[in-house]
Amino acid sequence: MEKISVAVRFRPPSASSAAADPSPSSGGDREWRVDDTRITLLHRNAPVPGASFAFDHVFDGTATNDRIYGVLVCSLIRAAVDGFNGTAFAYGQTSSGKTFTMNGSGDQPGIIPLAVRDVFDTAREAADREFLIRVSYMEIYNEEINDLLALGSEKLPIHESLERGVYVAGLREEIVNSAEQVFELLELGEANRHFGETNMNVRSSRSHTIFRMVIESSAKNHMDSGDAIRVSVLNLVDLAGSERIAKTGAGGVRLKEGKHINKSLMILGNVINKLSESGKQRGHIPYRDSKLTRILQPALGGNAKTSIICTAAPEEIHVEETRGTLQFASRAKCISNCAQVNEILTDAALLKRQKQEIEELRKKLQGSHSEVLEQVILKQRNDMHKSELERDRLAMELEEERRLRETLEHRLAEQQKMLDGINNASISPDQFTDSVQLDALKTPNSKERPVGFVASRANYSKDVEFSPIPENLGTVADEDLWMQLNKGCITDLEMLEMTPGLKCAPSLAEDKTSVAIPEEPIDERCQRLQKDCSSDRQQLEDSKVRCTVLENELDTLKKEYSSLLAKSRQDADRLVAEKEAVLKELDMEKSRMEELKQEIRLFSQAFTQRQGQLTSLYTKSKAIVDNCKMSQLALP
Repeated sequence: MEKISVAVRFRPPSASSAAADPSPSSGGDREWRVDDTRITLLHRNAPVPGASFAFDHVFDGTATNDRIYGVLVCSLIRAAVDGFNGTAFAYGQTSSGKTFTMNGSGDQPGIIPLAVRDVFDTAREAADREFLIRVSYMEIYNEEINDLLALGSEKLPIHESLERGVYVAGLREEIVNSAEQVFELLELGEANRHFGETNMNVRSSRSHTIFRMVIESSAKNHMDSGDAIRVSVLNLVDLAGSERIAKTGAGGVRLKEGKHINKSLMILGNVINKLSESGKQRGHIPYRDSKLTRILQPALGGNAKTSIICTAAPEEIHVEETRGTLQFASRAKCISNCAQVNEILTDAALLKRQKQEIEELRKKLQGSHSEVLEQVILKQRNDMHKSELERDRLAMELEEERRLRETLEHRLAEQQKMLDGINNASISPDQFTDSVQLDALKTPNSKERPVGFVASRANYSKDVEFSPIPENLGTVADEDLWMQLNKGCITDLEMLEMTPGLKCAPSLAEDKTSVAIPEEPIDERCQRLQKDCSSDRQQLEDSKVRCTVLENELDTLKKEYSSLLAKSRQDADRLVAEKEAVLKELDMEKSRMEELKQEIRLFSQAFTQRQGQLTSLYTKSKAIVDNCKMSQLALP
């Protein structure tokens, strides 16, 4: 058993954070004091009772991402390369620095880019093992799982199997052989991720993201001897921050997003609370209440090494949120995981299945350049992996169709059994000695009405709108009664038209002597059930035909999608080429403009210089003329 490693990071104070909460703090002068690995809340320089917390590591605002990675995550990456499952995630309120800690910036990379480089560097140092690494990138937005590496892959389901454990079906996985390829995929995923602006953060994360690396390794030159293959999963999670509507000012779509974020984080807190309890007191752990906790189930109390970075804001207006974050971190510190090396002895590992074909490709391309060789091998691996994912998806669809067919066949078999039972049964009135037993098999009839039955009219109202109620009702309506009921109006019976072909209802006297309707004969019932069976068989055949039609439509749609994708790529390439051509022309025009400006500048300088020379010449010539005039006047 191994405890979860928990650290707390305080971001530097922000001058603009006070504007996020217009209401003044009600607690007075409160601040957090950091003493090595202990954090204490002070109220006017006095410790607040019950507000002191101790953790594995505590970082103040001067700590860098490199330092945090080296202290908390570096050993986790080494263990993941050696075959242990690993998970690292950041938890805290919004605008506390989670995304900066996980992703970083251009001059200060975060945990995810540092971990990616460290994985490839560590794998390169292991000269006695061969590695296959594949990555995926997903987000949980409004409790729906979206694939950030494939457009249109939304609302993906979660499945569980003995070989793969808990996984997301239909999630795109890319096989990579360098950190630069991973960074390109991360850039693509960040472009598809949901962000939004709130009062507390200009670029607030509106979804939880999980970057996953599956690392498979085996001893070199021992693949055919049946040696075990190590398969580990590394999860790097950037959680969205908990929010208060009064501070974020969220509304509309942002309000809906905030509700889903707070709900999933609340369930994560409930899971942490249950796991922190002792074995006897621990009850049901609600992993399935949230898709976030369902995916992170192996990392929380399971087979994984886990590190949690809880980010907090040091400002006084965020004291209560920071206290909640520290309480979450304290409970998480009590959780123990049972991490062990994951080894597979069967052919379930992707690396083992591809070994033979890759060796054949190496022999064929032995004379080619090594870089071309690696690119061909990587492309082959990706194609094989995509085909396996497509096969799994088709297998799930066929499994659903098989279940539907089994349901229809089961229903058809039940009806056939019922039909056979009716045919084999010979029911006759002679078998029953008691008339009560015979009457019990008959269809129940309505209760016979008594002789001389007369329907009485309810006392609705005494208004003139209603017909007057006669005092005495008899079995026969005489002329006076008819006049009373119709307010003295006389109906011309000759003008009434009767609907032809209608039989008159039996009279009350005839109802007394009428015979009960006989129940359905057995032969007719058998025929009806046979018709039902035939209709069910026809429905089953129709469903099979529809299934075939749907499969054909699916193939057609795939072909259309491929053609549209190829066409869109061609259009994109054409637009890129046109853009590059326009940019080149623009650069040429800019260069021409610069040349013209330079020529104009030179011409202006030459013109100014020439003008100065002319002015000087004019001044000299004028002086000479004046001297000549003076000399002429001076002569006698």
